[in-house]
Amino acid sequence: MPKSMPRRRARPAEAAPSRAASATFGIADLAREFDVTTRTIRFYEAEGLIAPARRGQHRIFTARDRVRLRLILRGKRLGFSLGEIREIIDLYDRAPGEAGQLRFFLGKIRERRAELELQRTDIAETLAELAEVEARCLEQLGRLGGGRKRRR
Repeated sequence: MPKSMPRRRARPAEAAPSRAASATFGIADLAREFDVTTRTIRFYEAEGLIAPARRGQHRIFTARDRVRLRLILRGKRLGFSLGEIREIIDLYDRAPGEAGQLRFFLGKIRERRAELELQRTDIAETLAELAEVEARCLEQLGRLGGGRKRRR
């Protein structure tokens, strides 16, 4: 079937949520979907951030593992450490559940934003200093006749 043609569902629409919840994925499927290497996924497994089931040598990932991987990658993209990501994800399974997880996450977002604002200020100051030093160098170079070496 060409990729442009939509696939027909074999089951009625009301059965889709339970099917989606029971969907499983291989490591290569997730690596392709999230554009990461299988080694990256195995690393997150070794770190205890995801815990796929095993069938012999094969890892079987659930929809829950898939969501956790998405959260891990989003956390990394936002600059959070693996420890912070673990804390955020693990809060979902403990009291007060999702509400506590969201409050904690909001606090981490505010901390990260403050760090980035400080970095932006530092970068702006460094760029201004570089521009000043560059201007002085160009001025000095002009006084030296363009910096060409004089022949003896």
